[in-house]
Amino acid sequence: MSIAEAHAQLTAPGARFEITETVIRGIPTRVWKNAPPTLRDVFLNGRAFGGREFMVYEDDRVTYEAFARATITLARQLQADGVRKGDRVAVIMRNLPEWPVAFFAGILAGAIVTPLNAWWTGAELEYGLADSGTKVALVDDERLERILPHLDACPELKRVYVARLKGGPADPRVRPLDDVVGPVGGWGALEDLPLPDVPLDPDDDATILYTSGTTGKPKGALGTHRNMTSNIGAGGISAARNFLRAGEPLPESDPHKLPQRCTLLVVPLFHATGLSATLGPSMNAGGKLVFMRRFEAEAAMQLIEREKVNATGGVPTIAWQIIEHPNRTKYDLSSLQAVTYGGAPSAPELVRKIAEVFPGSQPGNGWGMTETTATFTSHMGRDYLNRPDSAGPAAPVGEMQIRDPADGRTVLPTDAVGELWVKGPQVVKGYWNKPEATAETFVDGWLRTGDLARLDEEGFLFIIDRAKDMLIRGGENIYCVEVENVLYDHPDVMDAAIVGAPHKTLGEEPAAVVHLRPGGSATEAELRDFVRARLAAFKVPVKVAFWPEPLPRNANGKILKTELKKVFAAETESA
Repeated sequence: MSIAEAHAQLTAPGARFEITETVIRGIPTRVWKNAPPTLRDVFLNGRAFGGREFMVYEDDRVTYEAFARATITLARQLQADGVRKGDRVAVIMRNLPEWPVAFFAGILAGAIVTPLNAWWTGAELEYGLADSGTKVALVDDERLERILPHLDACPELKRVYVARLKGGPADPRVRPLDDVVGPVGGWGALEDLPLPDVPLDPDDDATILYTSGTTGKPKGALGTHRNMTSNIGAGGISAARNFLRAGEPLPESDPHKLPQRCTLLVVPLFHATGLSATLGPSMNAGGKLVFMRRFEAEAAMQLIEREKVNATGGVPTIAWQIIEHPNRTKYDLSSLQAVTYGGAPSAPELVRKIAEVFPGSQPGNGWGMTETTATFTSHMGRDYLNRPDSAGPAAPVGEMQIRDPADGRTVLPTDAVGELWVKGPQVVKGYWNKPEATAETFVDGWLRTGDLARLDEEGFLFIIDRAKDMLIRGGENIYCVEVENVLYDHPDVMDAAIVGAPHKTLGEEPAAVVHLRPGGSATEAELRDFVRARLAAFKVPVKVAFWPEPLPRNANGKILKTELKKVFAAETESA
């Protein structure tokens, strides 16, 4: 059965993944007929699982009902703080049980929830808070230390709630989150309060997720409830499609009749993958999420064995570290049914290794962007084994075209390489307060991705290169110009370029090539420390090579990064 035939059967009228058409911002768009209309509906669907465990973090275990009570309590407190529909509420913390509570409390209060990158520096967090006009921020104690010196530069910020606060509040705007919901273990005893009475519609604004931009400043991708809930159908149809293509009957789909699915979440919830592709679908189906403070392969294997984890992944590095760990055979990992990833280059060898090491598990990957609210294509099982260099086909609500990069209009034929344009209910509205960037990237319902790609005759996507000057380190987007601008600020640097250095598990890492000014004496360590003081750690070049003359450029003055990459191409970096 072809992809098209499988999708036609699964999306027909009355079928599980029925598709209908609606008009979104004046553009006719295919949408899932049975998707939850809003994130409030996802919250209610999750609460229906009552006493079932929802989150596990170290010694904390939280049921769906306990989560729901804490969330509603916090949502009503946000309303008491003056949060109204459309106000921005930021969430800045590592993966903790408090993170989903903070996120859904903001949603229930009608806010546009703005998850900021917890690995950003204080200055980067200040930018996100000020640019979004955040009214209330919910942070953990580590992030509080970073933002405290920057609070006065965020005039709209009226209140900061701190999870797991150590010591007393250091500012009158700061309040312990425990004062509102109490410690995690007591959430189940909270009063059963009614939901806030806030009208929500599928195309209401729901999230701002920041993604780096070519100007060096992050852009806030403004997403709707429909953007977020569209991922629930996308994930389910990928698995169902595999059954049909293998000639097998579709399995039971009612999560209340199925064993609970457990996911070890090792990517941050502030990423679109963790939030949209994992948290939302897991809640909607009554799944269990296991969090880690920091990913370590052996600790992850202990959790997989203890919690009978069915799925994990996120980026290729996670799979590689588990596969290559010397103690892997000491643990029972037979519960794993899926090891999936995306967000970074991955070798076809990894697909074969997953099938070999975890015979009961399906390898999977996909392609997406923050602007597509995570997953746009998905690739699993036999299809992935047969096309390990592909990112798979789009979910049937999504459309893909390969266009001539020169004019952005001419649609190219099958297997021709050009710029990937996509359309669908997953595509966000635009960029927060950036009308020019929005007009350039979002055209008549289509998203201009900046990726160079091709589509084969069955609609499988093959990413060839990134047209934008960006690299991806283990799932973290790094726009080169942002790091280059910092290097140019160093008094000894005359010329600088950031390129991707190959890395087996992370895909690539940032490496710098610099040309020093006459008389300049900066060392590799000095330049790396200079960047580290100004940007998040994942953006710091792992190596700095010194070029004896100005960097090579083409006739238009653009640095020839293909030449510079050769400096690092033969080197192997440790994980």
